[in-house]
Amino acid sequence: MQGSDERGTATILLLGGTAEARVLARRILETWPDARLILSLAGRTLAPDAVPGALMRIGGFGGAAGLAAFLRETRVARLVDATHPFAAGMSRNAAAAAARAGVPRLSLWRPPWDPVAGDDWTPVACLKGAVEALPPGARPFLALGHQHLAPFFRRADLRPIVRMIDPPDPPLPAAARLVLGRPFPDPAQEAALLAETGATHLVCRNSGGAISYAKIAAARALALPVVLIERPPPPAPPLAASPAEALVWLGALKAP
Repeated sequence: MQGSDERGTATILLLGGTAEARVLARRILETWPDARLILSLAGRTLAPDAVPGALMRIGGFGGAAGLAAFLRETRVARLVDATHPFAAGMSRNAAAAAARAGVPRLSLWRPPWDPVAGDDWTPVACLKGAVEALPPGARPFLALGHQHLAPFFRRADLRPIVRMIDPPDPPLPAAARLVLGRPFPDPAQEAALLAETGATHLVCRNSGGAISYAKIAAARALALPVVLIERPPPPAPPLAASPAEALVWLGALKAP
């Protein structure tokens, strides 16, 4: 089988960084204990969660050409792109690399959130739009990665609340409040945090998924306005909407 080593063990490369990727990694190892699973992470957090049984790889590949070389050299049989829905560049590189190396590729692309009764959303196309959507003197809760914060700091009238997993380097501006830790999966805990910090708005990306939805439900419960950055278009097919769908696609791995 293409992508098997001398023992016949098939290699799967899983581009991760999402909760769904960790779920899929565990399901792969449960379903095919003899599979060689490489879980690749971008390295944006200091202590990423490991998946027992998976080979961890941290860092980039050097673009599509570097990833294609890695696929060939590592004899990868299947590539699953389970990166963040906003990691459009990585998804494009994954599609291009898989095509170059002749490796079947699937994108795990969770559906975006849709508004329901009680939501007060202002959809915007980009970070610049999010900054401009905030009224003077707002105290926005920024549920964004550290690489997306600078545009908000350029507005001297804002008093941002920033949630980060790891301490920032360099320190945040004096007007900003830092909240260290991962998001709560419980909407009630998220609501308590939003209320305690005195947030006037929630700013986040339409990432989709059940795990990160708690902040959206919390904002609804508090009648808090949400400035929601719309996601880029989906990657090229084939697509899977859930780890379960991705596992079905990977079922062909065991075919003769």
